[in-house]
Amino acid sequence: MSVAMSLPRPEHPEPQWERKTWCNLNGEWQFSIDHGMSGLERGLPAAKELDQKIIVPFCPESDLSGIGNKDFMLQVWYKRKVNFDLSSLQGKRLILHFGAADYKTTVWINAHQAGTPHIGGQTPFSYDITGLIQDGENDITVCCFDDTRAVQPNGKQAQTYLSSVCRYTRTTGIWQTVWYEIVPENHIKAVRMDTDIENATLSVSATLSGRDDLSAEVYYEGKKVGEALKKNQSITAHMEIALSETHLWDVGQGKLYDIVFRFGQDEVKSYFGMRHVEMRDGKFYLNGKSVFQRLVLDQGFYHDGIWTAPKDQALLNDIEIAMAAGFNGARLHQKVFEPRFLYHADKMGYLVWRETANSGMDYSDMATFPEFISPWLNSMERDYNHPSVVIWCPINETWDFGPLKKRADPLFVRKAYEETKRLDPSRPCVDTSGLYHVITDIFDVHDYEQDHEVFKARYKEAADQGTLREKHSARQTWKGEPLMVSEFGGIGYQLAHNGFAEGRLTPWCHRNVWTPEEFYEAYKNWVDVMLDNPRICGFCYTQLTDIDQEQNGFFTYETRKPKVPLGPLKEINQRKAAVEE
Repeated sequence: MSVAMSLPRPEHPEPQWERKTWCNLNGEWQFSIDHGMSGLERGLPAAKELDQKIIVPFCPESDLSGIGNKDFMLQVWYKRKVNFDLSSLQGKRLILHFGAADYKTTVWINAHQAGTPHIGGQTPFSYDITGLIQDGENDITVCCFDDTRAVQPNGKQAQTYLSSVCRYTRTTGIWQTVWYEIVPENHIKAVRMDTDIENATLSVSATLSGRDDLSAEVYYEGKKVGEALKKNQSITAHMEIALSETHLWDVGQGKLYDIVFRFGQDEVKSYFGMRHVEMRDGKFYLNGKSVFQRLVLDQGFYHDGIWTAPKDQALLNDIEIAMAAGFNGARLHQKVFEPRFLYHADKMGYLVWRETANSGMDYSDMATFPEFISPWLNSMERDYNHPSVVIWCPINETWDFGPLKKRADPLFVRKAYEETKRLDPSRPCVDTSGLYHVITDIFDVHDYEQDHEVFKARYKEAADQGTLREKHSARQTWKGEPLMVSEFGGIGYQLAHNGFAEGRLTPWCHRNVWTPEEFYEAYKNWVDVMLDNPRICGFCYTQLTDIDQEQNGFFTYETRKPKVPLGPLKEINQRKAAVEE
């Protein structure tokens, strides 16, 4: 395949944490597939050349990478050269960042290992490489090990050669932007922002490197509306900023404040939204108003980039088409999405249910818990400041594991919930979505019942009698928590006409229909039951787009074109719900 030479994904990868002194390292890298995992023995960290070329940040399975290898790759290597002028770095630090690489990543600078290998295919990591660089040309070498068929979090990646049912094309290696920053010796490492809409204040907790004065200035649409200064700070600093104007972040109204942090010579631009979320009285409240969550399942796959959107606009487009269909948010399913997706959700006022790629874990064995919980908490820390994130969900569907069909350890589920709430008590948490609730703020169910009368009767009983008979009752019992149907539907409209009848993939869906009228009728029958039920506070339809062989989407996979006209769909979705005031 030909390799494109223009810089892909040139935008800053973290819009909530921008410095001017950064450099994007996407583009052409050297590349090699290491089937025998012998690269270290063959001296690849010190090698001058690798045998192929790849376009970063696209995974080697993708067409946009220039590789397009859909087979299993246990280990892959990357290499590129970067020039540095050491005289310009006096009194500064050079930090090398990776947005994400799947799954275990080791980095060398000039054949010297940069630090401890990073484990986790979804979360960002970085290395201070100041002491490893030399004046002039430098080699960056990266090795990624990824055994999708092993016990590790892998999300919806296929564990068979071909995609099948609801498992899709794999992602190996680097799949988000690589970049470096030049920062002063005294710099801000991270900030945590909490808003108080009742008192019009922003609380900031900063983690610092070095000692200096810390200041913050807040702007709304270019007008300064708040500021604070703390003198002579080090390690950690806390400040509360009174805001002269209150503009609430709300559904469809992503009203954002800009904020500039300064710590000595360091300057970072960020933003935040003023909003408050809570669960009470069986309802989800945003800024004190009951809001019905009309969500769509978004799995974040792209036909040409797999886990990586081909362009930044593609991330925004997926939000725009969902909103055009009448949804007010999405479950970001079995994947930690790029920060720029959340940036667009923040700007659009789009509710987000944040998950991780937990599928592949053995929940029956507490020995696997550390490998699960560390990347999950890291992802929460990355996304804590995004106002669009309103629900945390550490686990999805704890199916019986292995040939012995071992059931999930309830301690695993409980600890996942408790650690999530410890890090962020401000947002509701679903312990494990749809299959094995142990302790949860929302009792959500996955219900693909295709008989509408059975579906209606099931939730009428919940409304009338406060009881719920669902197919996983042997594992969980509804105790009156807020109730949500977080997966339903799965309509494969015109399944046989979507190009797969004679292809290599076997098309799949939960229900097949052949006309738009059949589609609307089936969808409306489900949605009306949930909107009219005073015990249900939200739903999530499966799913936004088709993916590979799965044809449950409202939109096609390659073009993101609607499969049915959106007007009737939007009308069905946006009718007022019983729980809404």
